[in-house]
Amino acid sequence: MAGDNATGHADNAKAGGFAGFDPASLQAYMVKDPEALTVNFARAIEKAGQAASAWLQPREAGEKVDHLADPMTDMVKTLSKVCEYWMSDPRRTLEAQTHLMTGMMGLWMRSMQRLNGEETEDPASGRPDAKRFADPEWAKNPFFDFLRQAYAVGAGWAERMVENAEGLDPHVRHKAIFYTRQMASALSPANFVTTNPALYRETVASNGANLVRGMAMMAEDILAGRGELRLRQTDTSKFTVGENIAVTPGKVIAQNDICQILQYDPQTETVLKRPLLICPPWINKFYVLDLNPQKSFIRWAVEQGHTVFVISWVNPDERHADKDWAAYARDGVGFALDMIRQSCGEEEVNAIGYCVGGTLLSAALALQAREGDRRIRSATLFTTQVDFTHAGDLKVFVDEEQIQGLEERMKARGFLEGSQMAMAFNMLRASELIWPYFVNTYLKGEEPSAFDLLYWNSDSTRMPAANHSFYLRNCYLENRLSRGEMVLEGAPVSLKDVTIPIYNLATREDHIAPPQSVFLGSSCFGGEVTYVLTGSGHIAGVVNPPDKRKYQFWTGGAPEGSYDEWLDKAEEHPGSWWPHWHAWIEKLDDARVPARKPGGTLNTIEEAPGSYVRVRA
Repeated sequence: MAGDNATGHADNAKAGGFAGFDPASLQAYMVKDPEALTVNFARAIEKAGQAASAWLQPREAGEKVDHLADPMTDMVKTLSKVCEYWMSDPRRTLEAQTHLMTGMMGLWMRSMQRLNGEETEDPASGRPDAKRFADPEWAKNPFFDFLRQAYAVGAGWAERMVENAEGLDPHVRHKAIFYTRQMASALSPANFVTTNPALYRETVASNGANLVRGMAMMAEDILAGRGELRLRQTDTSKFTVGENIAVTPGKVIAQNDICQILQYDPQTETVLKRPLLICPPWINKFYVLDLNPQKSFIRWAVEQGHTVFVISWVNPDERHADKDWAAYARDGVGFALDMIRQSCGEEEVNAIGYCVGGTLLSAALALQAREGDRRIRSATLFTTQVDFTHAGDLKVFVDEEQIQGLEERMKARGFLEGSQMAMAFNMLRASELIWPYFVNTYLKGEEPSAFDLLYWNSDSTRMPAANHSFYLRNCYLENRLSRGEMVLEGAPVSLKDVTIPIYNLATREDHIAPPQSVFLGSSCFGGEVTYVLTGSGHIAGVVNPPDKRKYQFWTGGAPEGSYDEWLDKAEEHPGSWWPHWHAWIEKLDDARVPARKPGGTLNTIEEAPGSYVRVRA
């Protein structure tokens, strides 16, 4: 009889349904050495205890105080409003239950059909986290296929409950959708040993040795995070700033309390007369533009004949608590312009701002326009928002109640820990940036590969209290910069006063500065804006060297009307946008002069990339 059943299942697989399922494959899930598995489970529990001790120690010593109540409270309050809508009326409650039960009954029917060899629709195939279920067993094995589809049905139902709840404030709905997706990502069957076929097989095959390795790495990472889990996304031992990352030759020509100014060695006999100043974000470190010689925008710009200067922001501590936006504009952008003048005697400069560095640069331009300072003659903005109407999922963390709580926490130390900001960014794409690494490292026990971009991503920076509070309130919460209401040094500044040419670059898959948001911000300036859209996301779309021949970019007319209308008429170009930008710069002014020595008559301080960028949070 058992042989007949096995033959029947094999015939079903050939006819369709669970195609390729071989009952013999279940052997991979059978424990072969219970004694070894038990020993390793005990060792894994011991390592987990070490991880717990590493987490508890700084809390018992009073070195770290958790503030989990605030985000958890906000999530509960937000989702309770959704529940209130569905539970306040018995008819709606029944409707919600019916939707879920219908979905589950449909899943049961599909499973029965597939066991009979029939092809059926897959409700999980269109989900954004579908690639987490790439292992063939998720579709071939009836048990894991049922788990996968049940998860998809439940997660989809929860998201629809939020979307269909009437009377919710738009911000509350946005937060509810975000929190629902976070919960779905966390509860995915791909995150657990007994419900993930690859993890299950690995645990059986290694008799649990994978869990021993994983828990040991978790203990190490909590210890490295001084009581917080510093998620291991790459092998950090393979990189050293200034040795095999951020290696473009140059000098630190000046420094103050909040930044160092770097000038890079020329690589051409002549250079463009106008120097190029790069204002990076202080939320991350500048060397995303100088990861290695093959990817480095800085090196490429130098090779095109730009005299490149970069602001390298300090990794702040309690001494910088009162440094606000005006300080960063004056002692960052303004200081850099002063040093450029002293280094090469030039008054006219081309400037680049990246992400929040571009937002600061825009505000500084408005401040300088108010004062008649015309040294910056063109500005290029990489994935920069100046209008925060459509600022994406980061707005989930910004409302009056949450900002007040954050300000209270920052007041205690004078800064926001870099790990908190890094986690917020990772949560925007939890199914890609959190859970796969958690599974592969701490459950599979695999050391991550060496990847320079993920090393940079892990090299987080702190945020000064005054600066961060000003940014959240004036940009995300009140959107003051776009309306000409941001006050710097006692008076409002207006982007309409900024009449220099603007090259406004957006990336099509950006989850931090959505392309619609960047497009809308183009209308805030008072001069001509060239809007360019590139493929990929916030980092890969910008760091896209021409010789890689990756992605594409779109150009079109003036950024007027809607983003979708502009894109419909835009012209697509293969490859990198870098040469297009350089041609734009040369069209403005292509005058050249002999190559300049870094620092000119200034006494240089140290070799690039400098000491500020090496300080880890």
